[in-house]
Amino acid sequence: MKEIKVMVVDDSALMRRIISEMLSNEADIEVIGTAKNGAELLEKLESEKPHVITLDVQMPIMNGIDALKELKKKGINIPVIVLSSVSERDTKLTMECLAGGAFDFIPKPSGEISLDINKVRDLLIEKIRLAYNQKKLKIEADKIPVSVIKENINTNISQKIRKNFEAIVIAASTGGPKALFTVITALPKHIGVPVFVVQHMPAGFTKAFAERVNDNSDINVVEAKDGENVVADTVYIAPGGFHMEVWDDKKIHLNQEPSMHGVRPAADKLFFSAAKVYQGSLISAVLTGMGKDGAMGTAEIKKSGGVTLAEHSSTCTIYGMPKAAFETGMVDEMLPLQDIPIQVVKLLKR
Repeated sequence: MKEIKVMVVDDSALMRRIISEMLSNEADIEVIGTAKNGAELLEKLESEKPHVITLDVQMPIMNGIDALKELKKKGINIPVIVLSSVSERDTKLTMECLAGGAFDFIPKPSGEISLDINKVRDLLIEKIRLAYNQKKLKIEADKIPVSVIKENINTNISQKIRKNFEAIVIAASTGGPKALFTVITALPKHIGVPVFVVQHMPAGFTKAFAERVNDNSDINVVEAKDGENVVADTVYIAPGGFHMEVWDDKKIHLNQEPSMHGVRPAADKLFFSAAKVYQGSLISAVLTGMGKDGAMGTAEIKKSGGVTLAEHSSTCTIYGMPKAAFETGMVDEMLPLQDIPIQVVKLLKR
């Protein structure tokens, strides 16, 4: 018997068939039903109990955003992976879906009817398995005794540090858009330093993400551009498909060098470059996400004299990246998400 039960929601009958066949070929995945819009999904959920839902954004009668709102209203807590085209409208709608509670998203390679959906087959299957296993991973993460965590933490660090900071670097992946929204929108307009962010996200979506966060923030938030001067009171989000670094010239440098840890942009690329430039005057934070990106960079920043933070397992969607950073022994504080911007501001005021 297959372990993971999936419901496929798409207004295209062809796409429903292609996605269903693609998933059903996996030994551990069973497609137990399909729906052509959000309304039909809600109707079918009265009798079907999937572990994961794949959800198209653009659909008649009830689109993906409205479907997510209804799921939340009804208290239906099933992880949803959104499938979206890279059109300007769809990228914005996808950001709304993530804000509305979607677990993650993947881009359709060639628009709404993507006959080449197999190009992202492995990514979709990986995210479905991750969504299915997230509760199990979280339960295991929360078993870490507080006493173990405290061995790695400098308590009340903001009271102990006496230095001027010049920059902040942040890393995030799965669950990151929501986490970053929480952190960035809590920062004051005149924070006094630049903030550099790597969120693992495909090309075409980071601009919409930056715009959404900017619209809800006091601080200025932009998608980073190659060669632009770094200024204080600005959050620079690495564009999808590009590594982002900051050099001694205090400019943004983007490149398409090979992926690192299987991702581009990679937080470690940013963290290492920032550690060289700002050395001990740097604050880093590793937020929710799968994998180990940001761990080596965290260690490098700590060795350079900077202050290193990571999100505590209790608020992570996926406690992967923060755990990897913690296991380096170079994290100063593990904090619940909502406390990270508070601590950052305290450190800057010191």
